[in-house]
Amino acid sequence: MLVAYDPSTKAQVTTSYQQASSQGLTVARSMAYSNGGSKPLQYSPGNYNEQMFQALDFVISEAANFGIHLIFTLGNNWNDYGGKDQYVQWARDQGQQISSDDGFFTNPLVKQFYKNNIQTVLTRQNTITGVAYKDDPTIMAWELMNEPECGSDPSGNTMQIDSNHLLVIGSEGYYGSNELYYNPKNYQSGTDFITNNQISGIDFATVHTYPDRWLSNLSNDAQLTFLQNWVHQHIKDVHLTLGKPVLFEEFGRSFNERVYCSANISGAACGALYWQLLTEGTLGLYQDGYGILFSQSPDIAAVISEHSRKLASINQRT
Repeated sequence: MLVAYDPSTKAQVTTSYQQASSQGLTVARSMAYSNGGSKPLQYSPGNYNEQMFQALDFVISEAANFGIHLIFTLGNNWNDYGGKDQYVQWARDQGQQISSDDGFFTNPLVKQFYKNNIQTVLTRQNTITGVAYKDDPTIMAWELMNEPECGSDPSGNTMQIDSNHLLVIGSEGYYGSNELYYNPKNYQSGTDFITNNQISGIDFATVHTYPDRWLSNLSNDAQLTFLQNWVHQHIKDVHLTLGKPVLFEEFGRSFNERVYCSANISGAACGALYWQLLTEGTLGLYQDGYGILFSQSPDIAAVISEHSRKLASINQRT
């Protein structure tokens, strides 16, 4: 959306889709939010930037042209691009007494701001296609938030909010207080992978994995061992307990074979989205150490392409 908003980089949206499609990729995850700041979608509660919305219209219409389906994230746990902190600040500006950004999950005014925004985004009519977002088959799923965490509530129960019509939570996959031993360094995030994804309105679970960042003090072999166990445990729990698919929607280390093996036997794993595809025109803007340029990384491109086509072959026979 931000790339499409800038006339100097708008063409990179098309380039990204072209490259993704050429490698057999069929799903992309992107943001449908930007709150406050210098390039907002939402200037303030209920006050929108039509030019940014038109950029989002373009992102959707171009995806359709290349057969790419989209997962759109509706908010951010982190401060980037106006996350939950911005919603909390807007409420404070209106006199609300909120002690921390975790008030996003409990304060009635903040929650109303968020729900109103979702209503606006979902009912937006695309100026290019004429199709409302909520009716557009190009959009595969709506995601509540990127990596939601509520550290002030170790139980993870706070996360069970406003899920009646949203399909994906967007969590990293951290386990709750009874199973912290599965988390990197027993990390307590205030989420519960099992409990949160048992909500009936959530259609599939999500998992992120960055062992090199989470366990930077450990050896490469130890990180890979953690990764294998992390992926295996989530596939097992989703299959036996949740009865839903699981999408590994962000990863910085490859584990394609485990996802494919699960999908090949109609198991819980339904796919994996690496973070992140960049082009020559966006490299300097968004490189965070995980960005991949197919033109500069042909070996990585080949692995990603092979994995995508193997998963596509499974879909074709079902």
